[in-house]
Amino acid sequence: MIIIIITFTVGAGEVANFAAYAFAPATLVTPLGALSVLVSAVFSSYFLQEVLPLAGMAGCVLCVLGCSVMVLHAPQDEVVASLSDMEEKLKDPGFLTYAVGVVVISLILSLVVGPRYGHKNVLVYTVICSGIGSLSVACVKGLDIAIKELVRGQAVLMDPLFWLLLLCLVVCVSVQINYLNKALDIFNTSIVTPVYYVLFTTAVMTCSALLFREWHQLPPESVAGTLSGFLTIGLGIFLLHAIKDISLSPDSLPPFLRRQQETSGLQLLLPCTKRGRKINPGTTGQSAQRQYWGNF
Repeated sequence: MIIIIITFTVGAGEVANFAAYAFAPATLVTPLGALSVLVSAVFSSYFLQEVLPLAGMAGCVLCVLGCSVMVLHAPQDEVVASLSDMEEKLKDPGFLTYAVGVVVISLILSLVVGPRYGHKNVLVYTVICSGIGSLSVACVKGLDIAIKELVRGQAVLMDPLFWLLLLCLVVCVSVQINYLNKALDIFNTSIVTPVYYVLFTTAVMTCSALLFREWHQLPPESVAGTLSGFLTIGLGIFLLHAIKDISLSPDSLPPFLRRQQETSGLQLLLPCTKRGRKINPGTTGQSAQRQYWGNF
């Protein structure tokens, strides 16, 4: 029963994410995916009793602030009303150059670089799934337009572009999931998640800007607001994942700070030694404290 509920909720979330691209620019929808990381962190803390450290709480706050800034300054994509308009967009030299570059770089990374350095560098596989994933977002935008036309009663299923976009979407998503799983199998999730989020969002913003010209008439203050919101979300994701398992106990301090702490601990104990409670020479910090209290 639990598996059915999880499958249903994940499927519903993906359908909602798919539908979001039909009503908002990809530059806005993709960064807001950070909210899923925020919700999972809060739910795991509440239902699974996982401890959310101070850095994680700060990351949640930064994610909310960054998303709010991006919503206020998000660009508007150029209106594409039909598949014929989408076809013209796909023929744009800038987008074609980007798409060919992504495919070529992905092939080089997967066939040449991956076997030698894929297990050493987290960027190898995350770059592949991020670049190919940005092309899948372009396919999703095209399919959203096709579904709108289908609802209006037009013969979209007879258009070869519809099936081409669907085929490209299946291939891109398969490649994306495959290499993301490879990265997660080799590296820790706390490393892969922030790196993948930044690379994937950057690739989607670049692809969407070339294809739909979302930044074409955006004022400078909105550009600055969008970029600052994205960087704020990225920092929040980093705090939520990359340093959530870092211990902040005294043992994790640098050696010179530990020596200072031990010295200060001895200074606190010295007045007590004058009252007849001896501490053996050479003991410092916590050892001196245990020896002192053992004299009682």
